[in-house]
Amino acid sequence: MAAGHGCSGRTPEEDCHGLNAADKAKQDLEAAHAQVAQELQAAKQQAAALIEQANRRAGQVAEEVKAQASAEAERILTQARADIEQEIAGARDALRLQVAALAVAGAEKILQAEIDAAKHAGMLNQLATELK
Repeated sequence: MAAGHGCSGRTPEEDCHGLNAADKAKQDLEAAHAQVAQELQAAKQQAAALIEQANRRAGQVAEEVKAQASAEAERILTQARADIEQEIAGARDALRLQVAALAVAGAEKILQAEIDAAKHAGMLNQLATELK
């Protein structure tokens, strides 16, 4: 062991340089930790923004689906109403034809019979019964 060199066998300048290098390495490590923390924070913010954007888009899609379903339901109701109106019109036409046929049949019976008030009343009662 040489005098003035301490236990390390190095000069005080070498020891000083080693301590400076250790301090530098410690500072570099702390800077790296800070950089990692900063990048992690930025990644978290970016992920949060992406999640928010995805949630907004999901909400938009849900609204679009609701609007489409509502429009389809309205279209179906409109078609059903039109079909019902068409059925009602057809039923009215058929009923008119039946009433007209019964009226003609009643008139034929009246004309074929003798003119007799009692017979006419009986035929009209019978016709009324047929119309029910």
